[in-house]
Amino acid sequence: MIKEDLIERSPVRNFEKALGGGVQPGEIGVIVSKKGLGKTSLLVQLGIDKLLQGSSVVHISFNQQATHVMTWYEDIFTELAKKKNLDKADEVKTEIISKRIVLNFNQDTVKKQQIIRTLNALAEGGSKPEAIIVDGFDFSKAEPDSMKTMKDFAKAMKIAIWYSADTEKSGIPETLMPFKEDIDVVLYLEPKHDCIQIQVLREHGEKAYDTDLKLDVKSLLIAEK
Repeated sequence: MIKEDLIERSPVRNFEKALGGGVQPGEIGVIVSKKGLGKTSLLVQLGIDKLLQGSSVVHISFNQQATHVMTWYEDIFTELAKKKNLDKADEVKTEIISKRIVLNFNQDTVKKQQIIRTLNALAEGGSKPEAIIVDGFDFSKAEPDSMKTMKDFAKAMKIAIWYSADTEKSGIPETLMPFKEDIDVVLYLEPKHDCIQIQVLREHGEKAYDTDLKLDVKSLLIAEK
């Protein structure tokens, strides 16, 4: 399979279709679940899909070292390439990795203004991202205007932003409620006996609904239909 076929046949296409187009430039999405259920894997898969399409991606991690994040990209790309028998996989990997930037921040010491300054500096230096992945962000520590600031930034720069957040319960976490007006999509990963179900808690004003989207329990990849 060539890269273009991999993009066209990617399970991310079904993911986007089920979510009314997914998270578009200028929008914010959040994936919530208990720890260890696949939030990072899903975010990385969304990042790899953007990279395969030629977009630049900035992956910001608040809970993992940069080298750990890079390993996620390496492992998931390798699994996808093997599964799809991708032609010239090493060349494709080199190409997409050149468009990915990994940043590691401590939320206790780095505020949103510093992050936005860093992203603006990257854009001014010729590395403007089309998508931003924010993993391990603690919404309970977020400043009251943090999501509005990021939403305004996303709109101005025409960037899609995906966050992850931990929760111990189903439903939209209380920590997200103060920011709900600035969040367009909220997904919940629910463990089942044979898969991890991706449920929609909110989508562009629509209330919660079920989808047929799943993560494979072993690989944590988006399951094929």
